[in-house]
Parts: sequence; C-alpha cells; structure tokens
Amino acid sequence: MKMDVLLGLQWGDEGKGKVVDVLAPQYQVVARFQGGPNAGHTLEFDGIKHVLHQIPSGIFRDNIVNIIGNGVVLDPVILKKEIEGLHKFNISFRSNLFISKKATIIIPTHKLLDAAYEKSKGDKKIGSTLKGIGPTYQDKIGRVALRVGDIMAPDFMDKYQALVEKHKGILGFYDFDISLLAELEKVFFDAVEFFKTLNLVDSEYEVNAYLKEGKSVLAEGAQGSLLDIDFGSYPFVTSSTTMAAGACTGLGVAPSKIGEVFGIFKAYCTRVGSGPFPTELFDADGEAMRKEGNEFGSTTGRPRRCGWIDLPALRYSIMINGVTQLFMMKADVLNIFEEIKICTHYKLPDGSIVDKLSYELNDQEVEPVYKTVKGWNTDLRNVQSYEDFPVELKEYVAYLEEALEVPIKLVSVGPDRTQTILR
Repeated sequence: MKMDVLLGLQWGDEGKGKVVDVLAPQYQVVARFQGGPNAGHTLEFDGIKHVLHQIPSGIFRDNIVNIIGNGVVLDPVILKKEIEGLHKFNISFRSNLFISKKATIIIPTHKLLDAAYEKSKGDKKIGSTLKGIGPTYQDKIGRVALRVGDIMAPDFMDKYQALVEKHKGILGFYDFDISLLAELEKVFFDAVEFFKTLNLVDSEYEVNAYLKEGKSVLAEGAQGSLLDIDFGSYPFVTSSTTMAAGACTGLGVAPSKIGEVFGIFKAYCTRVGSGPFPTELFDADGEAMRKEGNEFGSTTGRPRRCGWIDLPALRYSIMINGVTQLFMMKADVLNIFEEIKICTHYKLPDGSIVDKLSYELNDQEVEPVYKTVKGWNTDLRNVQSYEDFPVELKEYVAYLEEALEVPIKLVSVGPDRTQTILR
C-alpha cells in the first residue's frame, strides 16, 4: 500500500483541515508530518466550528488512527488544551491518537526567543506566530533540542535546565524580559505530566506497519508550499519542509511509498505576515475578498492579505510536489465579483515577461499580467453537484485545469463538510 499526501500549494490557509475531514472516511490512518501550533486547520460540521493546531484532522472520526509524526514540533501546553477542547465531542483520544517519541518539544524559552528575534528585526520582521516554532527547529538542527521521548528519561530535568541556560544567555544578549518564565514553566511542567499519559510511540514503525498491512494512510501537511524553508519566498518562510518530500522525512516513509499527492489551493490567494505577494490587492476588491472569505488567521487572528489567483506560483508548487490531483477551495468567496482576474505571467522591472518563480523574484517588484474572465456572481449555497455549477464557474475550473495540467477533482463552495463537490 502507498501513502497519499495532502498539502497546501500557496502560502497556507488553503483549507487543508476541511479536506482531510472530508476525505477521512477513505482512510484508516491520518498522520501530521511537519509544522506545529503555528498551523490552524479549521473544520466545520453539524453547526460546529473547531480549529486544530497540532492534532491531525482525522480526529473527529472514531475509526481513524491519528499520528503526530517526528517532523512536527509540539507544544505540550497547547496540545493539552487541544485535547481538553475535544472532550465535549466524546473523542477517544487515548485509543486513536499516537505521538512520535522523535517529535521535538517546544519549551517556554523557545517562545521568548521567538519574540526576541522578531522584535530585533524591526520593520524587517518575518511575521512569526510567536509560538516558538523557529527557535525549536533551530535547536533541532543544532542538535540540542528536547524530544518527546526525553520526558520519560530520568535526566530530563538536567537536559531541560541545560537548554534553558543556553536560551537565557541569548535572551540576555537581546536584553529581553524573562520575568514571565517561572509562570510559563509552571503551566509547561503540568502539561508535561499530562503528556506522559498519552500514547508515545516510534511512529515510523507504526506508519510503515500500517502500509505493510495494506491500510490506507493519509499524510497531512501544514502551512503551504510557498512557505517551504528551501523553496518558499525565503526568508519569509516557515521553518520546516512543507512539500511532499517532507512527508518522507517527517514520518519515516520511503519516497517509493508515496501514492497520490493532493494539492489544495484557494480560488484566489491569501498570505499572513511579511513577504512577496505579486497579486496582492490594496483596493476595495481586496477588502471585499477579505470580508467575504472571513480571511483572518485561525491561529493569530491577523487579517490576511488577499489577491487574485497566481498561476506561475501554482505551477511551481505543482512541479516541486509532483501533484496528481487538485482541490480548489473557497470558490464561494468569488461569488461577489462580476469579473475575476487570473495572473498568468509576471512583468519584470526590465519589461520582460516570465511565467516562472526565479530566485530573483524575492528581491524585486514584479507586476502581475492578468487575464480577466466573467464571474458567476451568484450564490452557491444550494449547489449539490458539478452539473449545478453556473457556466462561468465551470469555465473557470476548466481554464485552470488546462493551464495547470492537473485535474481539479474537488471544489469547495462553503465552509461546512457538506459543501464540498467531488468531480
């Protein structure tokens, strides 16, 4: 059996949580492979809206095993709150949630470091969620981080104190206030004790055993491909590998065992934080898009930057991920527009026209070249099938399929799991 991978193709917030929830009945295992509490996967069903930050989005299905892989960085405090938030749904997390012993732990001083680093950048700040993600991945690469398995070790406190002293030295250099540390540690250690009661496993063995047994596994990514540490708009990126390749390193699965790669994108574009965004709108259309799509970060609450769909960027993400199927989200947000623009190329400062994301695009202003199409300008709430789509929406989907050379198999026309049209 091969493992399918689901990931975002833009700058995150594409609607991955909803799609995992919709696809979940087809799978027996859902596994998160990177990121941390900077992710916010929103699910809506039965009149309920819930946001998951670290727990895989298959958790609301009783018969699905949910795995947090080694590529994830975990905040015990946030995980404890997340699990407590699931109590009202009567979810048996003790039987269907498993956590890799090799996942890295976010400790309180990581959050202080995150804030200190961001403050020091001034107007060149990256737009961090301040959850401690970046400093934790730094420690992981620096080979000094703590991992989930360490909390069970007899010398855990010695390892913890050694890392905290290292962090205090850095925070002192930035003259950053650490008066809140004692309070943060109290909550942290309480969460660590709770953590010890969960299913801590060697998840790479678990995932590969499920595949060997012929069970269906879906790898769930966080953030988006254009935020990838290597291939995103560096340095305005996240700290992990957000592409399909990250599913291999973040779960311990060989590349030969990757099956379908589902690429999720919005019918337009959004971005949170700093960094290049060629099609960003600063006019009434952008504000209307933000309002209609309720484009505010599920993790930070920050208003998202909004703009028209960007085909060169999408083609790039499709290429580096080997996407086999596309899922288009939030088509209903474009209901309000009589005309819709599609960025097909970029115009560079020297006047040349390109359709690729080159290294230089991060450092120079580019002008989007648009194709304008007729909008459907109608409500999609009662749409039950692709045949019910207004002709303009069908033409929009057909144009994107031809331009991207990958079939669009799913179109979302609303936030609820029932408002999802499979083609």
